[in-house]
Amino acid sequence: MGNNDYAYPSAAAMNVECVQRVAIPPPQPFFKSLKCSMKETFFPDDPLRQFKNQPASKRLVLGLQYFFPIFEWAPRYTIKFMKSDLIAGITIASLAIPQGISYAKLANLPPILGLYSSFIPPLIYAMMGSSRDLAVGTVAVGSLLMASMLGREVNPTENPKLFLHLAFTATFFAGVLQASLGLFRLGFIVDFLSHAAIVGFMGGAATVVCLQQLKSILGLEHFTHEADVVSVMRSVFTQTHQWRWESAVLGCCFIFFLLITRYFSKRQPRFFWVSAMAPLTSVILGSLLVYFTHAEKHGVQVIGELKKGLNPPSITDLVFVSPYMTTAIKTGLITGIIALAEGIAVGRSFAMFKNYHIDGNKEMIAIGTMNIVGSFTSCYLATGPFSRSAVNFNAGCKTAASNIVMAIAVMLTLLFLTPLFHYTPLVVLAAIIVSAMLGVIDYEAVIHLWKIDKFDFLVCISAYMGVVFGSVEIGLVIAVAISVLRVLLFVARPRTFVLGNIPNSGVYRNLEQYPNANHIPGILILEIDAPIYFANASYLRERITRWIDEEEDRIKATGKTSLQYVIMDMTAVGNIDTSGISMLEEVKKNVDRRGLQLVLVNPGSEVMKKLNKSKFLDEIGQKWVYLTVEEAVGACNFMLHSYKPNHAHTKDESEGWNNV
Repeated sequence: MGNNDYAYPSAAAMNVECVQRVAIPPPQPFFKSLKCSMKETFFPDDPLRQFKNQPASKRLVLGLQYFFPIFEWAPRYTIKFMKSDLIAGITIASLAIPQGISYAKLANLPPILGLYSSFIPPLIYAMMGSSRDLAVGTVAVGSLLMASMLGREVNPTENPKLFLHLAFTATFFAGVLQASLGLFRLGFIVDFLSHAAIVGFMGGAATVVCLQQLKSILGLEHFTHEADVVSVMRSVFTQTHQWRWESAVLGCCFIFFLLITRYFSKRQPRFFWVSAMAPLTSVILGSLLVYFTHAEKHGVQVIGELKKGLNPPSITDLVFVSPYMTTAIKTGLITGIIALAEGIAVGRSFAMFKNYHIDGNKEMIAIGTMNIVGSFTSCYLATGPFSRSAVNFNAGCKTAASNIVMAIAVMLTLLFLTPLFHYTPLVVLAAIIVSAMLGVIDYEAVIHLWKIDKFDFLVCISAYMGVVFGSVEIGLVIAVAISVLRVLLFVARPRTFVLGNIPNSGVYRNLEQYPNANHIPGILILEIDAPIYFANASYLRERITRWIDEEEDRIKATGKTSLQYVIMDMTAVGNIDTSGISMLEEVKKNVDRRGLQLVLVNPGSEVMKKLNKSKFLDEIGQKWVYLTVEEAVGACNFMLHSYKPNHAHTKDESEGWNNV
């Protein structure tokens, strides 16, 4: 690349009075700096701002509204809102009842617990949640996790009572974790589950859930408790003599019916209620079919008796003794994180559609509280599932009151309608789960990841394969590990660029991105695109040295002016630690040995503060620190054309520059 388009500044243009120096921030007390850092880490949304300059009575009201948003929207509630929420609540109840029973069976728990978990938790969330669209209930992935993790410690068939009590205990610890993350403002921990990891993990879990429904679809009585595809397939194909064609035909018919209704509702959004009502319709049709044909006598398994009545207390059933408590804690922590990630992601998605904001920390407190209370009232893990929330959104809900309507509908079912589910075939519940899970496998998102970012695609596929061929926990660990590895790679291997001048401008950009940019004779301009920490200091030292070597080789090959100045653009360096300062000192010694001059451009306030305290600014000289690359290049070019290159760093030059 040529240099004909670069205009060298005149001496007048380099008058020192025209050059603005990079300021060193005034010193601040340690505790004030610590307070600012803690505030940015834990209180980025400044939740206490609304309490400033308010009387005590107003602060009390604001505090109640913060922890119980129902006190904020209830006084403004209108009849119009009530109509919308009533329709939405009844619609999601028609989906929640069959889904609740289905997911409880998936968790190897009594089916009635699915209804219990759709009664108390939605009432708690309606008071404390900040999302208008989230519809609360049990989820398939959480149910599968609970079944597989607790099932390794206690067999749900041989000891159902202990298994049930462990499920309540795990739900309690999940709620404690969720509420604690919100209270202590630690929600950023959930962000380590990247979008790619969640897509792969949820897709893998949905695949495993679908495969496990082969037990009910094929009418098998004995089935593996393992969640990996190999174990499931082995369990299926070693029992071919026990397959029931009646159950299989019934299951395939209902899966086809549910998928057709979903496809129709997607093509015709105004008929969203067709898809929403399909699960309950399937339950009714399946129950009538079994009742009139006595199919239960021909291998079609049914739910059986569901007892009437509201949630019995279960606080005395929690297990706090060894060795079961360890299993309950582990299960609660993992399922709690997954449920929290799903609930907040779903809530934020629909809030974005309706252009309102939800507070992630308040959501954690609300979801955690409802699970703690739920564990005391015979409920197991609940959150905001996407399918139910999507129905709530499409039904036109206006506030969280739709959850109250749903809870009332479930309450009436518990009090009066549970005997009607006696003849509901398990294969219908399996069909409901399969149809719901097929919607969770987001193949379009996987294709999008492949097109945009191959590493994200690797994270996604690794999580998926870990779940499908290992276990849900293994898939989760792989997803988090690869995501964290990527973060560490970003920190440990930051990007560095060689900058060139865009012709006929004072703009300097990456030469790889802008091929028309020009090298500046005798000057190497580097940009560091990340904070400098102990994790990347050694890499940056070696990379900068290699850039200098490559530039000197390039100059020798072209036979042009020798390299005299190395400019480091530090605009993107937001912070630096002692290892980073040591790295800069080593780089300076290296360039000094080569007879070059190191020049810094626009270090941030934290960087300048630490460079000043470490005396590095005295070593390099503040006259070699500039606000912009343009000023730095202008100063270096002025020196190159005013003094002999071989004496660029002599005392005479320094005196000459100080007199400019």
